[in-house]
Amino acid sequence: MTITTVHNTLIDVAPSRTDNHACSGHNQPMLVVNKLKIVTATGVTLVDELSYTLRQAQTLAIVGESGSGKSIASLALLGLLPDSLTVTGEVELAETAGMIHLPITQSTQSTIRDKQREASLRTIRGQRIGMVFQEPMTALNPLHTVAKQIAESLHLSGVAKKHWHEKSLALLNDVNITDPADKLNRYPHELSGGQRQRVMIAMALAQQPDILIADEPTTALDVTLQHEILELLNNLKRQHNMAMILISHDLNLVRRYSDEVIVMRQGQTIEQGQTAAVFSQPKADYTRSLIAQDFGQALDLWGDDQSQQPTVLQVSHLQVQFPIEKSLFGATKRWFDAVSHVDMQLQKGQALGIVGESGSGKTTIALALTQLLSNQARVNGQVIVNGQDISSLSNKERRQFRSQIQMVFQDPFASINPRMTVMQIIEEGLLVQGVDKKTRQSAVIESLATVHLPSEFAQRYPHELSGGQRQRVALARALIMQPSLLILDEPTSALDSSTQVTVVSLLREIQAKLQLSYVFISHDLKVVRALCQHIMVLKEGRCIEYGRTEEVFDHPEHPYAKQLLQASVT
Repeated sequence: MTITTVHNTLIDVAPSRTDNHACSGHNQPMLVVNKLKIVTATGVTLVDELSYTLRQAQTLAIVGESGSGKSIASLALLGLLPDSLTVTGEVELAETAGMIHLPITQSTQSTIRDKQREASLRTIRGQRIGMVFQEPMTALNPLHTVAKQIAESLHLSGVAKKHWHEKSLALLNDVNITDPADKLNRYPHELSGGQRQRVMIAMALAQQPDILIADEPTTALDVTLQHEILELLNNLKRQHNMAMILISHDLNLVRRYSDEVIVMRQGQTIEQGQTAAVFSQPKADYTRSLIAQDFGQALDLWGDDQSQQPTVLQVSHLQVQFPIEKSLFGATKRWFDAVSHVDMQLQKGQALGIVGESGSGKTTIALALTQLLSNQARVNGQVIVNGQDISSLSNKERRQFRSQIQMVFQDPFASINPRMTVMQIIEEGLLVQGVDKKTRQSAVIESLATVHLPSEFAQRYPHELSGGQRQRVALARALIMQPSLLILDEPTSALDSSTQVTVVSLLREIQAKLQLSYVFISHDLKVVRALCQHIMVLKEGRCIEYGRTEEVFDHPEHPYAKQLLQASVT
């Protein structure tokens, strides 16, 4: 017996699903959303009467800037929004005997009705509508191995325990994870960002849903793997007659992999229609501005005098190894070479872009430069910052030296304390150094102004900010220490395209104003080209191409570099 709702009245419907894919006719409506509206307790409309029909084997893309309502409109379908939000509208899902209404509205009439609503939605989540969340590190359980987390999905879909291992290996193979048997025994923190994202996709596919909601599924992946993952999702969609809702800020991917597109801004539907028609003849000015994004060009601060500028960073033969097998008594028997003999040089006011596939060693290099690697890692080679060999510093000297080299992490929501105000977050480094309160507060306001945030933001909390605003707070926290070298690890990967343009422009402005040097880690080659004067291409921990950005883009020599650059323009 399935519990459903029609016009907010709970009723019982007799038919139940007899198989996992009941709708057999091609192009049948799988999901109908009519006038979906989401309003906060203070009366702010987050989604304003969103309507669409999703058909079998179709991909519907929802695009828009950060805070436009893309993700919460999809979370509402599964009843995953907090009770403080008011959700209205109608949602119908294809069933054996026709369309049924989903109980998306939250009942305030009785606890019994709330329990019935939750029970009804529980039969939908995962089995009928699967979801790949944007940030896998917060969606995956850090205390359980990959095998245990995939097994949970397989158990819910009715797979016998004796087949869990075999099915898990097959799922990881499907999402192109190398050495899947080894990855099953790992914990989320032992995987790269791209590997975690693919584990999330495997878990969503384990229950063979009719509809897959992919919320920024390629955020952490390099450009070649982005195409691989979306090709994979496309193939699985055709194979199982699924439908897909693709939430993305990457217009190139939307253009290539979706059939229809909805453009949203501040909860409003700005434009809606066939993808080819919207891209070839956009009707709204906002849509045109999204399509014609211009990241600009990298700065040339010194011109021909660049060679005369002081060297901020000199790296020679950097090697990073991690233990992968230990003896009974704890001694390491085998090491994994995460980074092998990497050299780099960076002068004042210059930016070096490091690109490569997920797991190629980009973030490991960043952590080695900032000496944030775990004690288990074995690091060899020489890292010189402003003429100082950082490996020779004592613990006390290293604490003082850290202000010269700062890092902005990939996910600002995970790297800043949600219980602290923006003021407390940004001033934390100065507090550790013993700076007085008045000076700290003045420095915070100045740092906020540098990243173009108003001073009143100092009293806000991270959850009150959009993704782009959180990233600016993370940047302000690093800049307040007045570093000479800033390491940016995928700072634009989770941002929509218009916010990316703004952040890149801001980084160029700060670079010119403060004459900072950047090590910029990214899989987005458009952003690297717009910001970095030099580029390094990594593969499996080794540098396979290094040089001036425009020369590498125009004349790549290594086959992998050619493949990477070609994928970025298709």
